[in-house]
Amino acid sequence: MAQIRNQHKRVLLLAYQSLGIVFGSLSTSPLYVYKITFSGWLQHYQTEDAVFGACSLIFWTFMLLPLFKYVVIMLSVDDNGEGGTFALYSLLCRHAKLCLLPNHQAADEDLSTYFSPRYSNRNIPPSVFKRYVEKHKNTRTGLLLVVLFGASMVIAIGVITPSITVLSSIEGLKVRVKNADDRMVVAITCFVLVCLIVRQHHGTHRVGITFAPIVLLWLLSVALLGIYNITKWNPRIYQALSPYYIYKFFRNTGKDGWISLGGIFLCITGTEAMFADLGQFTATSMRVAFFVVIYPCLMLQYMGQAAFLSKNFSAADISFYASVPEPLFWPVFVLAISTGIVASQAAISETFSIVQQCQALGCFPRVKIVHTSRWIHGKIYIPEINWILMILILTVTLGFGDTTLMGNAYGIAYMSVTLVTTLLMTLAITLVWHKTLVLALSFLLFFGSMEIIFLSSSYMRIHRGGWLSIMLSSVFLAVMYVWHYGSRRKYLSDQQNRIPMKRILSLGPSLGIIRTPGIGVIYTELATGVPATFSHFLTNLPSFYQVIVFVCIKTIHVPYISHKERYLIGRIGPKAYQMYRCIIRYGYKDVHKSNEDFEYNLVMSIAEFIQLESEGSRTPDGSVDGRLAVVRTSEKTGMRMVMSESANLGESYGSGSSSWTGSAALSSSKSATLRRLQALYEQEVPAHLSRRRHVRYQLLDKNYKHPHVKEELLELVEAKHAEVAYVIGHSYIKARRNSSFLKKLAVDVAYSFLRRNCRSPGVALHIPHISLIMAGMNYYV
Repeated sequence: MAQIRNQHKRVLLLAYQSLGIVFGSLSTSPLYVYKITFSGWLQHYQTEDAVFGACSLIFWTFMLLPLFKYVVIMLSVDDNGEGGTFALYSLLCRHAKLCLLPNHQAADEDLSTYFSPRYSNRNIPPSVFKRYVEKHKNTRTGLLLVVLFGASMVIAIGVITPSITVLSSIEGLKVRVKNADDRMVVAITCFVLVCLIVRQHHGTHRVGITFAPIVLLWLLSVALLGIYNITKWNPRIYQALSPYYIYKFFRNTGKDGWISLGGIFLCITGTEAMFADLGQFTATSMRVAFFVVIYPCLMLQYMGQAAFLSKNFSAADISFYASVPEPLFWPVFVLAISTGIVASQAAISETFSIVQQCQALGCFPRVKIVHTSRWIHGKIYIPEINWILMILILTVTLGFGDTTLMGNAYGIAYMSVTLVTTLLMTLAITLVWHKTLVLALSFLLFFGSMEIIFLSSSYMRIHRGGWLSIMLSSVFLAVMYVWHYGSRRKYLSDQQNRIPMKRILSLGPSLGIIRTPGIGVIYTELATGVPATFSHFLTNLPSFYQVIVFVCIKTIHVPYISHKERYLIGRIGPKAYQMYRCIIRYGYKDVHKSNEDFEYNLVMSIAEFIQLESEGSRTPDGSVDGRLAVVRTSEKTGMRMVMSESANLGESYGSGSSSWTGSAALSSSKSATLRRLQALYEQEVPAHLSRRRHVRYQLLDKNYKHPHVKEELLELVEAKHAEVAYVIGHSYIKARRNSSFLKKLAVDVAYSFLRRNCRSPGVALHIPHISLIMAGMNYYV
């Protein structure tokens, strides 16, 4: 009984918290829906039937799309608890051969989160439609373009939402302040937006606690206002719930009524956030919030505004604030601005999240991702995107200065996102859940037809601001696809120019060079083979490090990968070569750890692999896939090797264990110049970075089945104590002379520009500059 009560309390708490994070944008829609709906030619139909028809359209649109499609259906769909466009795309890529990630391996399918028995049965034979989709490679590119189109529209929404929500809330000044004109309203709006955007780097964990009470108070206020207006102006508004008034609406307004559907659709903007933020809450909690608070409060407000408009049609441009009683105006005005800020913050955070997911899947240039909260997962800040958003948001606000024009663009962007979700869901029904094609097409026809009708209506307003969302999405779509195309061509070139293993083995354990103490970590996108950049060191350098580790960091089509399944370790060549391969797997929503954590996990994983290899190919803690083993750095590793920190580099380590003998011998392996540069670096860098170099490892006295295991572990520890250097194989691609003009434009101009102006790989991987070695190659594609 107590457990059930705790579950109910948790659901209610999550439902309360979701109000401020999920439903902010949806809650601010009453500020501008009727204004945009009755703009244009529909303002000539100043009749009660027209107002009742608009109210009826809002009611049934709210009933069919947010309630039926999202609350009932889409909240039942998730990818290991996560929702959104990329969740559906990842499900499709895992259950059908639609993945375009180049370094996919069979071992990836052994992840515990890869296949879910809840959704699919791998023993079911593929359908005719599935075989057709998997057979044609163009379907993979087409599906990716659809997903990137949806992602680009989400970014466009992130630009438009702050402008329209804050501007529509501040427009209320024109109702009560005599001297308030459009310039004053736009100026105040820009000031509020700048204050919001410049503080993004602080995160929202300090002020986020106020979001839910602000939105809740706003919803209760607008509901009470709706009841007041219904009672005062037109109690018969309940009749508008009948779909008969929709028929009368179109019969009387014709084409003008159809064009006004773009404004009607704005009543559900923000609904997609329920599905996108599914990972932060639960489906049950969001359903509770929607049915108990969101749906009744917003319906009362829309009905109240309609009741007011049916008797005061001339106030359509300011219907919300005009319907507020004068004594309550300023409290409602402050609440509107506060709720607009909350909605804007949610849109900006969603933009950061979608960019991070695009980058993880290789579809966005490298940007700096800062985690603003140590305790709350997923709270990120991207400086480059933040300042781009500020420029675009201020440009839209100053350039348009009118919520009607912004609303036309907003409707196109949001309807495009919902239509992309419908298309992906249609594919998932048949490819993931193995339902009949008839059921999938029924879903598409039912919801897709409604969304296409709304979308076609909004496209009639392209010349009145609708072009903005199309232009923004086109730019971001071009950036994402060009980066994906260039990155994929670069990977294929690296793969074609791999060094044959016969050449590596023919050089002997020394590789034909002097092996000096230390670990050389070579980053490569290749999950198999030796990259061609490594040949530079074999031919141009007289020495290289004793232990060589080829590291491949790749993203899998799952949201998260547990730490115990992240590291895939194997050997390259015989043991005497001391060459290892480490594949580090992340989900598309995973947090990349710092370089200090990486070094620790890398050394521990290799140590565990050495012991695992000596014990056999199968152990309770790891599974082997050919030459690669999924290494779990568990407590068993800590029993063989421990990590300690010291404030002094020359500090010796305790007896009773087999450890490195001191730093003097280590330093002798480096030149005087290098030691002096390292000392200067450690004095200049912050304390938390310099302390990274004081970490030492000790090998405990244990009984090993094979003496060579202890020797190899000692060599690994000694190499770690000596030095860790990072080598990044940075390949450049250029279009061949006989390539088409479009290919030259994409590779030599667009991709080259993006590569030069994005974060370097070393910065993105948090590698100290003094430990970084860059090695590049040019490829003609």
